[in-house]
Amino acid sequence: HLPWADPRRGWDFVSTGHGDVPWEQCFRMLNTIGYDGPISVEWEDAGMDRLVGAPEALAFVRRLAFDAPEAAFDAAFASKE
Repeated sequence: HLPWADPRRGWDFVSTGHGDVPWEQCFRMLNTIGYDGPISVEWEDAGMDRLVGAPEALAFVRRLAFDAPEAAFDAAFASKE
Protein backbone atom coordinates (compact mmCIF):
# COMPACT_ATOMS: atom_id res chain seq x y z
CA HIS A 1 0.00 0.00 0.00
CA LEU A 2 1.27 3.48 -0.87
CA PRO A 3 0.26 6.59 1.07
CA TRP A 4 -2.16 8.91 -0.74
CA ALA A 5 0.44 11.61 -1.54
CA ASP A 6 3.20 9.20 -2.63
CA PRO A 7 4.28 10.15 -6.19
CA ARG A 8 4.57 6.46 -7.13
CA ARG A 9 0.85 6.05 -6.57
CA GLY A 10 -1.33 6.25 -9.66
CA TRP A 11 -2.01 4.70 -13.01
CA ASP A 12 0.24 4.20 -15.98
CA PHE A 13 -2.19 3.79 -18.86
CA VAL A 14 -0.83 2.65 -22.20
CA SER A 15 -2.47 2.64 -25.60
CA THR A 16 -4.53 -0.41 -26.53
CA GLY A 17 -2.24 -3.09 -27.91
CA HIS A 18 0.84 -1.89 -26.01
CA GLY A 19 0.07 -3.31 -22.56
CA ASP A 20 -0.41 -6.72 -21.03
CA VAL A 21 -4.08 -7.36 -21.88
CA PRO A 22 -4.56 -10.54 -23.96
CA TRP A 23 -6.85 -8.79 -26.46
CA GLU A 24 -7.19 -11.62 -28.97
CA GLN A 25 -8.24 -13.98 -26.21
CA CYS A 26 -10.81 -11.41 -25.03
CA PHE A 27 -12.36 -11.11 -28.50
CA ARG A 28 -12.41 -14.87 -28.96
CA MET A 29 -14.27 -15.19 -25.66
CA LEU A 30 -16.79 -12.55 -26.76
CA ASN A 31 -17.40 -14.64 -29.89
CA THR A 32 -17.76 -17.78 -27.76
CA ILE A 33 -20.58 -16.24 -25.72
CA GLY A 34 -22.25 -14.81 -28.84
CA TYR A 35 -21.68 -11.14 -27.98
CA ASP A 36 -22.72 -8.89 -30.87
CA GLY A 37 -22.92 -5.51 -29.16
CA PRO A 38 -20.74 -2.44 -29.53
CA ILE A 39 -17.04 -2.28 -28.70
CA SER A 40 -15.73 0.93 -27.17
CA VAL A 41 -12.09 2.03 -27.04
CA GLU A 42 -11.17 4.41 -24.24
CA TRP A 43 -7.79 5.85 -25.09
CA GLU A 44 -5.45 7.25 -22.41
CA ASP A 45 -1.68 7.25 -22.79
CA ALA A 46 0.38 10.11 -21.40
CA GLY A 47 3.42 8.89 -23.34
CA MET A 48 1.86 9.01 -26.81
CA ASP A 49 0.31 11.79 -28.86
CA ARG A 50 -3.46 11.24 -29.07
CA LEU A 51 -3.55 11.96 -32.82
CA VAL A 52 -1.26 8.96 -33.31
CA GLY A 53 -2.35 6.70 -30.46
CA ALA A 54 -6.14 6.87 -30.72
CA PRO A 55 -6.35 5.90 -34.42
CA GLU A 56 -3.71 3.21 -33.84
CA ALA A 57 -5.73 1.76 -30.93
CA LEU A 58 -8.91 1.78 -33.03
CA ALA A 59 -7.18 -0.01 -35.93
CA PHE A 60 -5.77 -2.58 -33.49
CA VAL A 61 -9.22 -3.36 -32.07
CA ARG A 62 -10.81 -3.52 -35.53
CA ARG A 63 -8.26 -6.16 -36.60
CA LEU A 64 -9.26 -8.32 -33.64
CA ALA A 65 -13.03 -7.81 -33.85
CA PHE A 66 -13.46 -10.72 -36.25
CA ASP A 67 -16.77 -12.53 -36.68
CA ALA A 68 -17.35 -15.89 -35.06
CA PRO A 69 -17.43 -18.85 -37.46
CA GLU A 70 -20.80 -19.83 -38.92
CA ALA A 71 -20.26 -23.55 -38.19
CA ALA A 72 -18.19 -25.62 -35.83
CA PHE A 73 -14.74 -26.49 -37.17
CA ASP A 74 -15.28 -30.24 -36.97
CA ALA A 75 -18.77 -30.07 -38.55
CA ALA A 76 -17.14 -30.26 -42.00
CA PHE A 77 -15.72 -33.69 -41.15
CA ALA A 78 -19.17 -35.05 -40.24
CA SER A 79 -20.51 -34.53 -43.77
CA LYS A 80 -21.20 -37.73 -45.75
CA GLU A 81 -20.74 -36.04 -49.15
